[in-house]
Order: sequence, then C-alpha cells, then structure tokens
Amino acid sequence: MSTPSLPTTVAPVLARVTARIIERSQASRSAYLNTAAGLRKPGPYRAGMGCANAAHAFAAMPAQDKLVLRQERQPNLGIVTSYNDMLSAHQPYEHYPEQIRAAARAFGATAQVAGGVPAMCDGVTQGYEGMELSLFSRDVIALAAAVALSHNVFDGVLCLGICDKIVPGLVIGALQFGHLPAVFVPAGPMTSGLSNDDKAKVRQQYAQGLVDRSALLAAEEAAYHGAGTCTFYGTANSNQMLMEIMGLQLPGSSFVNPGTPLRQALTDFAVERVLRMRDGGPEPLAISEIIDEKAVVNGIVGLLATGGSTNHTLHLVAMARAAGIRIDWDDFAELSEAVPLLARVYPNGKADVNHFHAAGGMGFLIAQLLQAGLLHADVNTILGHGMQRFAVEPWLQDGQLAWRAAAATSGDEEVLRPVERPFSADGGLKRLRGNLGRAVVKTSAVKPEHRLVRAPAVVVESQQALSDLYKQGALNRDFVAVVRFQGPQANGMPELHKLTPILGILQDQGFKVALVTDGRMSGASGKVPAAIHVSPEALCGGAIARVQDGDMVRLDCDAGVLELELSEAELAQRPLPAKDLSANGHGYGRELFGLFRRNAGLAENGASALFGND
Repeated sequence: MSTPSLPTTVAPVLARVTARIIERSQASRSAYLNTAAGLRKPGPYRAGMGCANAAHAFAAMPAQDKLVLRQERQPNLGIVTSYNDMLSAHQPYEHYPEQIRAAARAFGATAQVAGGVPAMCDGVTQGYEGMELSLFSRDVIALAAAVALSHNVFDGVLCLGICDKIVPGLVIGALQFGHLPAVFVPAGPMTSGLSNDDKAKVRQQYAQGLVDRSALLAAEEAAYHGAGTCTFYGTANSNQMLMEIMGLQLPGSSFVNPGTPLRQALTDFAVERVLRMRDGGPEPLAISEIIDEKAVVNGIVGLLATGGSTNHTLHLVAMARAAGIRIDWDDFAELSEAVPLLARVYPNGKADVNHFHAAGGMGFLIAQLLQAGLLHADVNTILGHGMQRFAVEPWLQDGQLAWRAAAATSGDEEVLRPVERPFSADGGLKRLRGNLGRAVVKTSAVKPEHRLVRAPAVVVESQQALSDLYKQGALNRDFVAVVRFQGPQANGMPELHKLTPILGILQDQGFKVALVTDGRMSGASGKVPAAIHVSPEALCGGAIARVQDGDMVRLDCDAGVLELELSEAELAQRPLPAKDLSANGHGYGRELFGLFRRNAGLAENGASALFGND
C-alpha cells in the first residue's frame, strides 16, 4: 500500500486538549494498561488448557480444524456478531462467519463464533416503550461481548456490528480484553432509496394531516428498502466513521455496499490483519495499544468534522472510560471551536452516506484533517503506525484488494469540502451551561437566526404530552419545550424522535421554538435548536425538575448558555415535583432493567450503568 506523506504536527488546540485528557486520565489509564499487560502471554491462549476444557471448546469444530487446534501453535480467532434477520444493517452478517472461517483456514488458522450480541434498532422502537431499553442495550452488548470472550481460547477478535449502541457496546466489551488484537468488520450501507429530503417532507405532511398513513408508509419503505445500514448520517454511520478514524476498521471500508466483491475482499483482509496482529505474529498489536488518548481525540474530531450524531457525547465518553480514558463535554466544545465542518450529510444536508462516499469519503476527509494538523498522525492502527495509512481508498486491482491515495479534490463540494472552504468554521457542537445544568446542542443544521430562543416554558413529562398539546392547537406560539424525567435513571433515556416533525413545523410557521430535555433526541440534530442530555437529570434533583409553565428560558446556542430567568434563591425555593415513575419499570422487559436505571451514571459520564460516576 502506498500512503501519502503528510504533515505530522498538530494544531495547538489538539495538543492542548489531548494533554489535558492524558493528565486527567493518568491513574485510570495506567491501571487499565497494567491489567491488559498482565493478561498477555506468548503463543496461543488455549495452550496448556485442561483437556476437558479444550474438548468442550472445540467439540463441534470440523476434523481438520481440530487437528490445527490440538497442535496449539496456530491462532484461533473469536467472532462476536450482531447478526439478525430483523434489522437491515445486520442482515448481511449472516454468511460472514463462513467467509471468515474460510479466510482463516487459508492462513492455517481457525475461527469460531464466540458469541452473539443483541442489536437494538432505534428506528423500530422510537416513540414506543421498548426504546426505554435502548441506551442500556449498549451496556448489555458490552456484557455479552465480555461473556463471549471470557472463554479465553481466542488469539484475536473480529467484531461484527453496525448500529447505534452495538458498536459502542462491542468497543467497551473488546477493551476489557485489551491484551487481544481486535478488528471491526462493517457490512456497509444499503443502496440509496427515496431522498432524505423527500422522506422528511412526507413525515411533516403526515404530522399536519395532509397525507394518510399509507402515503407515509410508502415513503418510509422507499427510504429503508434493502440490506445494509440506513443511509442517513445518524448514530449507525457515525459509528462506522469513528471505527475508521480511530484505526479499528480498514481504511475506506465504512461505506462500501453489502454483497459487492470489494466488500468481500475487505472482510477477507480484516481476517489477515488480526492474524498478523496476534501475540507471536509478525505485527503484534493489541486493542489497548490502538485506543489511547490520541485515538479518542481523533474520534471527537471526526465526529465534529462530519456533523456526526450527538449520541456520541454519551457513547464516546463511555467507550473512552472502558480504556481508562476520561473525556468530558468541555473537550468536545473546545475542539469544536477549531474543527471545521467538512461534510453535509442528512440531517445536516440533503446527501446520504453513499453520496458522501462517492464524493471522496473518509479518505479525503482524513487527508484534509491531517494536512490541517487536526488529527494525530502518530497513532497505532490495525494497519500499523501512522494515521496517514488511512488517507486512502480501497479498490480492486485485477481482482485483488489494493489501496490508492484518496482523491485530491472533492467530487461534490455540496457534500464534502476541503479545509480551506468548510461549510462552517466550527464543528457545530456546543456545551451549554447555566442554572439549569450542563447540556449539549448541535448547531450544524440550525440556521443562525434560530440559534437564540428566549421564550416561555411549556413543561411536559413525555413526548406524547407535547404531541397532544400540538394536536389541540395549544403550541401556535413562541415557546421552549421542557421535556423532563427522560434521563437514564428516570426511564432509560429514550430518543424523543416524535418531537422532530412537530417542532420543525412550528419553526417553519415562524414561531421561535426550542427543546430542553434531560433525555436524548439525536433526531433534533437538524434545524431546531435542542439542548439535550441536561445533567443532572430531573430525577436526581436537577434544576430542570423545578421549571414551571410560563418561566422564561433562554437558550443561546452560540454563547453556550442555558438559563432559567430566576434568581438562584427563587430557584432553590422551588419544590421538587412529586413524580411517580413506577410505570417505567413494567412491561416490555423494563422489569429486567431496574438495576441499570438505578446505577446509571450522569449523561456527561456516559450514562452507563457499568461505570457509574467513578
């Protein structure tokens, strides 16, 4: 592979934030690395196992594989997969294990499915009770991955996952086995269907009663129509970008469509890489040596430069904590001031990820950021040392996988731009502070005239309650919707997607509207200003619990201000409302997640039950 020669110096802000994270993480990172180092050993990890243990592990393996395994010389790979038939993004994984096993055998090695993890789709559950399990499914996935790998017969890991919580959960789980090499293997996006712009238009028409359910269903089916990841740039595709820019996924592999020869070649090569990275292999490199402070900062930069999902102000924090690295929203905000927005993909623009990929994709983006000193080049990746290895694109040369330098110019500057001509000088992610607590807001697609809203509060405790007010005609005015008791401890922090069409319609009608919530709403990463993840949440005594109807709320996205216009004394005197949340613990499996709700950490700490607020 030929790689371009690129500058290796970094911008002062990158150096400053990284140094701060290193200092903040010193104790926890050192403890993590010591644990990983203590688990490493030369040669296959199954060597020396008890005979009964080994027989249990390999009983179902084909005879030829058993011969290899008995010799205790060649590596055995573990596959952790999110395959299922229900979700389009994960359906292509059905035949990956057979392909991976075949590729491993070609190198004299073996491979086994170590375990499966759940794959929950916010697109299916949004607006319904099942979504109250959504955020915590990330932690369940991490636990499931750990169970899969706990058998300790694997010399490397191939993680097969795509969507919202699946990739963060797999990363958290894999990092607990930091002594092993790990490679993430994507499946790619579905081919383009109905444009995102047209889909959003039909959704708004349905919310206004202008079209019926059959028209809405037809539009949704035309948008989500085949195998692969949904093509809008939400959390799922932000995941793929992150795995690539953090060096855990092959360069240019994120957005290659399923079932293509190039996709198959990339999967085979992923097997080759993890075999070479094993202890005792020619290029030993564990996941603990790839995911470090610089890699995490590169992930934040990628998120900002592409206008990625605000869910990663939770997920990336939790992923970093799994490696002993402490980041917070101040880090995101400071980097956002210096990282330009280089991509416009729906909901920040009209294009989808296939269009982004065709315009130059990840290779062009990474090359641009490296040239501007906005990425750490001196990092480890699954291809070896140096982020410049990822400023390339894959292709088939005479039927064989090869890489070439990324395009020097964008194929479409309406979608992907060079650093010198960004869509915006900043990354569009702001940290908000004020007497209501701390929160984040994404402004990438919010027009400047909508970024300051000062209006009376409309206080509700569910998205359905706000929807009912809209249907009653009670929201035809300026207001700030305060949707509370939506935090991780209250109800698991479901996405509040149903609010997007309502608020968008009212804004289009000329009203000043905004959202303030202790819940999640990545769908609000569009044109309506939304202060999300307000922390502390209402259930934990956060000030958002004390807001009353008619209170003046000021949301200033550009200044980073979230204020309730009350004196400190008056706010403190306000009683906390009595709120019966017992219904949140019953039905749809919610009974089983009480442990997660009770132990969930603050949003800024990743909202995880695995780490709490340590």
